[in-house]
Amino acid sequence: MVSVVVKPSDILHQADPERLHRIRHTCSHVMAMAVQKLFPETKVTIGPSTDTGFYYDFDRAEAFTPADLKAITKEMKRIIKANLPLVRQEFDRATIKAEIEKLNEPYKLELLDAIPEGEIITRYTIGDPAVAAKPWWDLCAGPHLNTTGEINPDAFELESIAGAYWRGDEKNAMLQRIYGTAWETAEQLAAYKEQIEEAKRRDHRKIGKDLQLFSIQEKAGGGLVFWHPRGSTMRNIIESFWKNTHVENGYELVTTPHMANLDLWVTSGHNDFYRESMFQPMKVEEQTYQIKPMNCPFHILIYKDSLHSYRELPIRWAELGTVYRYERSGTMHGLMRVRGFTQDDAHIFCTESQMAEEILGVLNLAEKILTTFGFENYEVNLSTRPEKYVGSEEIWDKATNALRHALDQKGWAYIVDEGGGAFYGPKIDIKIEDAIGRRWQCSTIQVDFNLPERFDMEYVGEDGNRHRPIMIHRALFGSLERFFGILVENFAGDFPLWLAPIQARIIAVSDQLLDHANQVAAQMQKAGLRVQVDNSGDRMAKQIRKAELEKIPVMAVIGAKEVEANTLSIRSRKHGDLGAIALEEAIDKMLAAVQNHGWF
Repeated sequence: MVSVVVKPSDILHQADPERLHRIRHTCSHVMAMAVQKLFPETKVTIGPSTDTGFYYDFDRAEAFTPADLKAITKEMKRIIKANLPLVRQEFDRATIKAEIEKLNEPYKLELLDAIPEGEIITRYTIGDPAVAAKPWWDLCAGPHLNTTGEINPDAFELESIAGAYWRGDEKNAMLQRIYGTAWETAEQLAAYKEQIEEAKRRDHRKIGKDLQLFSIQEKAGGGLVFWHPRGSTMRNIIESFWKNTHVENGYELVTTPHMANLDLWVTSGHNDFYRESMFQPMKVEEQTYQIKPMNCPFHILIYKDSLHSYRELPIRWAELGTVYRYERSGTMHGLMRVRGFTQDDAHIFCTESQMAEEILGVLNLAEKILTTFGFENYEVNLSTRPEKYVGSEEIWDKATNALRHALDQKGWAYIVDEGGGAFYGPKIDIKIEDAIGRRWQCSTIQVDFNLPERFDMEYVGEDGNRHRPIMIHRALFGSLERFFGILVENFAGDFPLWLAPIQARIIAVSDQLLDHANQVAAQMQKAGLRVQVDNSGDRMAKQIRKAELEKIPVMAVIGAKEVEANTLSIRSRKHGDLGAIALEEAIDKMLAAVQNHGWF
């Protein structure tokens, strides 16, 4: 009988996303109600659901403690057991404002003021407003469960307390944020907690330090990545593969500056809608320069350097371009969110009739690259026209249909996010699934009608007239830094042979054999393998242990017998002891594994 191993991710992916959203959103309100019941002086702000749970931000003079979380949990379970209804109500602005003022809730007043005139103002009350003496409620658009009793009391947990500025602005009040997680069943909660523990073991920050791959140097200001020799070796491997694959698929490589005159960012619109994420500009000889947050305007300038014919289209330009974005210190996280990072950027300039084929080409390239790195399961989202957009409905429909057609041709299932597109065009987002079932947003394909218009881009059509090209933005890794962090966590530092910074460690049984070991290493290095000899003088057992801790894929032990027979005693990290293998054969097998982007 074959036993089937059920992974935590298998259990978590069985959950209904819409149901989870309602459970978590309702849990956030139940938590806020419990907090104000236990600590009446506390002011509430906002409490949304998240990908794994919920949170609520509170303004309270005293700090919440772990003991407080236990008390809040107990009160939440009492509210759940009471099976109170969640009642949606609509109000005019004056009436709800008067009620908020009675409660002395300044944050709710600010939120009310932010609701545009003419929009329906709704609140959700826990408990029947007509019966309860003092029902708890909050401004909210929903959705929620019908009653608190629909929350499984054994399937939620309050996790932690953190600081958070009101509206994410450090100029505003510092609030206390309580995080929680909520699921449909206790089994899902247990699976989630198991996944969290496994994620801690795989944390790229710890593994990166242990394996000497990279560091974030606070003395340099934080949010900037320092690639150590081993990490830099891996980065070069990834970049070389990326460049070669793009050239093979009809892309040309470009390189652009790290800054430009601020006028460029005014023309692109970034100075208006992206200003908060850009570093402060600098003065150079009476001109104002901006360090770049995006690569796209630079590629447009290259395009506009000459007039193009329809015969030249599509043009595909790719760049590993380093950009800089201002992230608040509290939001940065290892390699996942930094201030300086390299986008694997590319832009395609094409005609309307070429859109569908180009998008399919990007999907094929994304699949080729992602599968090479071991990612074969994806969640794909198609985001369509939002309420506010540029361009005509006709061109939006053509672009959206081109995206749909490409996905259908690939045979990929996808989720439609109605109205979720950017104002400048529809897009496809690809989330990759890692070894423990987490999904990471990586590849994105965006059709853009805005920048070609802003920069007055043109090509000469077959009819001899000037036409506006379609611009497709696409990134497959997203950013090199973040993708590297995902790789570290996916493999838990146990990289396949082709990616490993040190592919083999040669261990001599005695110091008398070191000369031979170095000769072997030189022969392997000449063949193109990354090999080291352990010259530490430690006992063999300690050398082996050290190689294991450093997650070296191949250990080659050399003793007197191996010297005489010109063999290596091979120990594979993945497959265990492989016995004595002739040196030339070992080299050939390792090179074959590298060529196949595999293991040894």
